[in-house]
Amino acid sequence: MFERCLSGSHIEGELDERVVKFYERLRSRFPDRPPYPQDHPWMSTPLDVGIDHVIMNLSFSSRSDAALKMITELAAEYHLVIWDPQGQEAHLPPK
Repeated sequence: MFERCLSGSHIEGELDERVVKFYERLRSRFPDRPPYPQDHPWMSTPLDVGIDHVIMNLSFSSRSDAALKMITELAAEYHLVIWDPQGQEAHLPPK
């Protein structure tokens, strides 16, 4: 899925409501469009959002700590998988 999205190929269909809610709550704290808060964690904006994913490129600084915490908590709340392409690891939601 990640490789498909990077190539610009997105599937069409109904939005996954869990992804929509995840994205809305995340951007309420860390907007991906101006005006950005001083502590925004994004390396590139806007975030890449599809019907079944949100791709986030985080900065390599302590600004990302709060965003990572929120991403992890929201993913668990909405039962979403986090894919770390650098580590090639999937982080599954708790049962």
